[in-house]
Amino acid sequence: MSVVVVGLNHRTVPLDLLERMTVSDAHLPKALGDLCSRDEIGEAVLLSTCNRTEVYAVVERFHPAYQDIRNFLSEMAYLPPEAFSDHLYTHYDDEAVAHLFGVAAGLDSAVLGESEILGQVKSAWELAQAEEAAGPSLNMLFRHALEVGKRARTETGIARHTTSVAQAAVAMATDRLGTLAGKRILVLGAGDMARGMVASLAALTESHPTEPPELLVANRTWARAQELAASVGGRAVHVDDVPTVIADVDLLLTSTGASSIMFEEADLAPALAGRVDRPLLIVDIAVPRDIDPAVGELNGVTLLDMDDLRVFAEAGLRQRRREVSAVDRIVVAEIDRYLAVSTAREVAPLVAGLREQAEDIRLAELERFRGKLDGLDEREREAVEALTKGILAKLLHEPTVRLKDAAGTPRGDRLAESLRTLFDL
Repeated sequence: MSVVVVGLNHRTVPLDLLERMTVSDAHLPKALGDLCSRDEIGEAVLLSTCNRTEVYAVVERFHPAYQDIRNFLSEMAYLPPEAFSDHLYTHYDDEAVAHLFGVAAGLDSAVLGESEILGQVKSAWELAQAEEAAGPSLNMLFRHALEVGKRARTETGIARHTTSVAQAAVAMATDRLGTLAGKRILVLGAGDMARGMVASLAALTESHPTEPPELLVANRTWARAQELAASVGGRAVHVDDVPTVIADVDLLLTSTGASSIMFEEADLAPALAGRVDRPLLIVDIAVPRDIDPAVGELNGVTLLDMDDLRVFAEAGLRQRRREVSAVDRIVVAEIDRYLAVSTAREVAPLVAGLREQAEDIRLAELERFRGKLDGLDEREREAVEALTKGILAKLLHEPTVRLKDAAGTPRGDRLAESLRTLFDL
């Protein structure tokens, strides 16, 4: 059995296609069930965020498994394979481990070192566990990946300064507007990203208390909008009122979990048409996008999305990039540690089975010669016991060492298969 990752991310696909390939939270359980129903997939974790959609799977055969995963992505996105296959990346065994560890450490994010990805990796794994899609192999891999992510953030400076997508969105808005002091700001959404943006806005308010922004929160679930708004002294707004409220808003920050556009140009144009000499900035970091891109063509409206955020995030990264080599060293060390543990785990049942069979043979032979050994005193019996155990230990030592050393390699696979065949294990 091998671990494979097949996926695409913000580096390999344009935003339009990434949107099509994103799996909403509501569809994740069904998607996991679909994945695990495929013949070649034994275990699976599906990681779908604003930056990536990746399938981690335990498989018997690589090429048939790749076909299964590609077909799954095609059916999920309602796209023919040729529409996205060229954008897919695939990692196998050691490379798959290295990729996941890099993702957890924040090395593969649009915002280098961002903090949200670690929670997203954990959530994806926990859901796979709850749906019985993740088994022993992926459980061990993802548990280790979370440890890597934590080490990277505590032992290096990769997580200093603006290190989350939510923080970067607020920073980009501030950069565009010059200041958020006294601005009326509407946050659309109440999930992790939206909460992160609200938290960043609250921090700005604390640092500039004399002219705080007015904060509004809208969400499809009214109770969640109320709760989030109340946490920062803001005001909740019904989603249906957004097309009206937006007439008096300076900044719209949006990140919902909706599976399609929430507001078309026709929804917002009437209210925006009445604005005179009052520009509106919209920062839409939802994937798929919440706001129709055509809204950005309206007079006085500037619409920024994840593509713009990635460009913005490139600025001011020099300090964190200096930490990449330190994170890389952690990742490499943890890969070695993980492979050592997984290798030992891989061969342990075979070694245990071989030793158990040998012990059964030893005991059976002693029993067969029991009549001839009855005349031995206690000390002589102990000597015979020690002698037979010692012979077995010496006979099994070399095969055990060679098997452990070669585990995870083609040679190791051949040795393991030979042992299974020779000893019927």
